[in-house]
Amino acid sequence: MKLLFLRHGDPDYAIDSLTPTGRIEAELLAERIAPMPIAAYFVSPLGRAKATAKPTLEAANRTAIECDWLREFEPHIVRPDTNGQKRVAWDWLPQDWLSDPRFLSHTDWRDNPFFSESGVGASYDAVTSAFDRLLSDYGYAREGLWYRVMRPNADTLAFFCHFGVSCVLLSHLMNVSPMVLWHGLAMAPASVTTVVSEERRSGIATFRATAIGDVTHLLSHGREPSFSARFCEVHGDGTRED
Repeated sequence: MKLLFLRHGDPDYAIDSLTPTGRIEAELLAERIAPMPIAAYFVSPLGRAKATAKPTLEAANRTAIECDWLREFEPHIVRPDTNGQKRVAWDWLPQDWLSDPRFLSHTDWRDNPFFSESGVGASYDAVTSAFDRLLSDYGYAREGLWYRVMRPNADTLAFFCHFGVSCVLLSHLMNVSPMVLWHGLAMAPASVTTVVSEERRSGIATFRATAIGDVTHLLSHGREPSFSARFCEVHGDGTRED
C-alpha cells in the first residue's frame, strides 16, 4: 500500500483558500498526481485543501471523499510564552518544548500539562482512530504498534490535507512523538509526502516514508516552493520568525 499526503498550496488563511501562487502550485501538483493510478482520494473539509485538490480531481475526472478528521489538527493551548493567549497546540518555541523530555517519547508526550489539560491527546486519538478505520477498510488493521495485513494490496491512497495533521498520521504510523515531527520536518505547500507499507513477514506490516515534502514537480517548472513550511535560518534575515 502507498499513502500520499498532499499539503495544500500556498495558503491565504484569512479566507481559507489559496494565494495566486498557491493556485499555480495546485495546478503543477495536479500534473504530477492526476496520471497516477490512485485507488481513492480523500480531502480535508477546509477550503485551502479543497482548492488544492480541485485541479487534480478535474484532470483525473475523479471525486474525493471529504473527511472531517483530515482538517488541520486544531486543539489550541496557552503556550508557556504566550501570556494567556491561545495558540495552536503543536507550534512551540524550541527552548520550551525541548525542556520537557516527555515530548520525545511516543507515549509520554501527551502527559505535558499544557496538553493534558487541553485534551490534545484525545484529539490525537480521534484522528488516528479514524485513520486506522480507513486503513482497515483497505486491508490493514492496527494491532498494537504494527498492522495486521488482512488483504495485501498495492493500492495508492491520496490525502489532500495539512502539515499538522500529516505529522499526526506519520507519528502514528511510525510510533514516534508528534512533537518531534511537528518541529523536525518541513512540508512545503503543495508538497508530496509518500509512505509505503513493508510486509517483511507475511501478515505483518509497518510503514516507511520514502519522501517527505517532495517538491520536484515545482522545481522542474522553475518554481521555488513557498516558504510557509519553516522559520528563518538566521534571526533577522527577513524571513518568517514567528
